[in-house]
Amino acid sequence: MAGGSVSECKEYLFKVLVIGELGVGKTSIIKRYVHQLFSQHYRATIGVDFALKVINWDSKTLVRLQLWDIAGQERFGNMTRVYYKEAVGAFVVFDVTRGSTFEAVSKWKHDLDSKVKLANGNPIPSVLLANKCDQKKESSNNTALMDNFCKETGFLGWFETSAKDNINVDEAARFLVENILANDKGLPYEENNGDRIKLDQETVAAESKSGCC
Repeated sequence: MAGGSVSECKEYLFKVLVIGELGVGKTSIIKRYVHQLFSQHYRATIGVDFALKVINWDSKTLVRLQLWDIAGQERFGNMTRVYYKEAVGAFVVFDVTRGSTFEAVSKWKHDLDSKVKLANGNPIPSVLLANKCDQKKESSNNTALMDNFCKETGFLGWFETSAKDNINVDEAARFLVENILANDKGLPYEENNGDRIKLDQETVAAESKSGCC
């Protein structure tokens, strides 16, 4: 019976993109989510960077979330199709203090939807992040308007986030992973190799990677 129990444990590897204009806080969100760290002095990402978050989702599911931090200027290049390949989810980030970054969201979403799809042909699940909400004394985002924008552009939903104050970063990630898992029929998963280490979902350690995995 014990052997059967082990074989039922699924280990998923999900590639998730983090995209948006230059300086909206993509790297800060990833560092906060993966390492619980924040700095005011991250250098602008060049090309693409990587981070890994391991989540003990439940007693039978381990999720490895490979986060691809894609530079803001990459939308104007030819490499996004390569970067987007095999992704199963995405965060599109804008800065609530810079209206131009919100105006660019639709362009990023269109670029995403035109270059990567799920195996069934549907767009990959995407969540919109209104980042740096700590810098606004009052919410600048009209909830009804944002809900409608997400519906029109195909986002699952949106969250006001702050990497600095750790607002809604974990919640947004959990929401996206829930939707990815809901689409997991037919997705490959890694068989348990017998030496799985249990990790607490809220305080899981992860390694940052700077090269292609």
